[in-house]
Amino acid sequence: MPLIKHNLAPLSFVDVPEFEYLAGTLAVYELNRVELLREVFAWAYERSCQRYTAIKNSLPEPDPLRLRYRDALTDMVAGMVRGLAQIEDETIRRLAVPLVDADDLDAFVAIVTNELYQLHEGSLVRYRLRPTEFARWVWSRQSAG
Repeated sequence: MPLIKHNLAPLSFVDVPEFEYLAGTLAVYELNRVELLREVFAWAYERSCQRYTAIKNSLPEPDPLRLRYRDALTDMVAGMVRGLAQIEDETIRRLAVPLVDADDLDAFVAIVTNELYQLHEGSLVRYRLRPTEFARWVWSRQSAG
């Protein structure tokens, strides 16, 4: 946690050879010598930084619109599901008008529409939805269609 609090890469001992880790730990406990464990720590942290950088660079940049309207997006999707609403641009637009700036309205409607079409059991928690609420909404959409 101290590393992350200071905006540093997190530390992982995932690929540290067990023997080196144990030898370093034993050297501290039995001989009161920290050199070996310090080397293991430095090696592990260097590897962690490389892995973290590779993963971080492979991720896309966050969508500023999604960040700005994160709460509105969550509320819209959850509200549409709980209200058993059909996925219609007009409905989404009407509900979104008080939540977003006029310049962002079209893009926000597109995001909400996409999120509703992509919604599945694995993404319900993002919108604070219960499986029963989602199942009811899916059933109502199938009945209407």
